[in-house]
Amino acid sequence: MTSVLLFFLAILLAPFYSAIILKVKAFFGGKKGPPLLINYYTLVKLLKKGSVYSTSTTAIFKLGPMVSLCAALTVLMFLPIAGQPPIFTFQGDIIFLLYLLGVGRFFTIAAAMDTASPFEGMGAAREAYFPIICEATLFMVLILFYVVTGELSLAAYFSAGQPAGFWQAAGAPLLFVVLALFIVLLTENSRVPVDDPATHLELTMIHEVMVLDHSGPDLAFIELGSFLKLFFYATMVTRLVCPVTLGHPAADLVVFLATMGVVYVAVGVIESVMARYRMDKVPQFVLTSFALAFFATVISLEFLK
Repeated sequence: MTSVLLFFLAILLAPFYSAIILKVKAFFGGKKGPPLLINYYTLVKLLKKGSVYSTSTTAIFKLGPMVSLCAALTVLMFLPIAGQPPIFTFQGDIIFLLYLLGVGRFFTIAAAMDTASPFEGMGAAREAYFPIICEATLFMVLILFYVVTGELSLAAYFSAGQPAGFWQAAGAPLLFVVLALFIVLLTENSRVPVDDPATHLELTMIHEVMVLDHSGPDLAFIELGSFLKLFFYATMVTRLVCPVTLGHPAADLVVFLATMGVVYVAVGVIESVMARYRMDKVPQFVLTSFALAFFATVISLEFLK
């Protein structure tokens, strides 16, 4: 029952946390910024509107947003929130979830290409390219986690006090894993310096240019899926940054939510003080995550011998 409540709490809080990024960026710009409930207003407004479809699109265009949202929701069902056991778990679920996120990305790309728009096709090509490097990083981190725990499950990695066990087993090199996962978070969610969600220049956009032709409920599904995906990666970073377990579910939840806020603030600070990289520099930045994960894994494996 607790796992189900935490699952719905994650869905409810994901848009709120994403609004924190907007608040931080507004603060650095000397502005008041939108209210923290802005994403809820946007989702409700989009759900009330009707979707507009081009005569050149097929059923794939309509299917893309729904598959993307369903993939994000399914991933959350396997995610231990605040150290509590998830709704579902099985041996090897981490590999299943990584490929499930890939399926959601595939249908989003297919929906963008279905419009026959050159701009959306360009964004789709970039969206397909950069996450490939992220997958290599995630599997490198997975090797380290598997050696430490002997498990291939998110529940085994992020439930209860296991993150503290990673620090005890791997030591300081785990800092590189945290940095690598944070870079993956920025890349997978098309944040600065990989992409700028606030830009309006189609030639430089990645994710936003892919959804230009979506409207109404379809766009709401895409936006909610993006909020949930960011929440998923932020949760993994949070559990590694703050592996504290107080022994009481309510206290653990408060610590978890507070640390999650810090992670989102960090994303907002980066978007405020950094500019988006030139497109030819982005692969080098993303490859940094793989280098950090590889270095941390090799050093930790030597340390564990």
